[in-house]
Amino acid sequence: MERALELARCGDAEQEVPVGALVVYQDRIIGEAWNRPVASHDPTAHAEILALRAAGLALGNYRLTGVTLYVTLEPCAMCLGAMLHARIGRLVFGASDPKTGAAGGRFSLLETPVFNRRFAVTGGVLAARCGAVLTAFFQRRR
Repeated sequence: MERALELARCGDAEQEVPVGALVVYQDRIIGEAWNRPVASHDPTAHAEILALRAAGLALGNYRLTGVTLYVTLEPCAMCLGAMLHARIGRLVFGASDPKTGAAGGRFSLLETPVFNRRFAVTGGVLAARCGAVLTAFFQRRR
């Protein structure tokens, strides 16, 4: 999660919402990113999506079975859906998102019976520090 926080700060430096994500496979980082929707003019350029794309390229497969995705903010429905399709093994996130969080903050997409896949979720890792980066960003913008 420390590395995810560093990545979030990269996004902050680019005036993107500071969220950082990385994908780990067999104790090795195989994908990492920060939010880039503004710079890339791409509404899907969330940190999680970009990190999953990099991981897929690194493994030569869109199925990312056995990976762990670390992210500083609880994922939205789009990102969690991508994780389900990628078949990740585990999600670890920092701050909860009571507005759009899809892993329990607003709702839990993983509890929806239409999906036949599940993965382990651990939330609240370095939550205060992850949340502080986001709070500071939005305070500066107001």
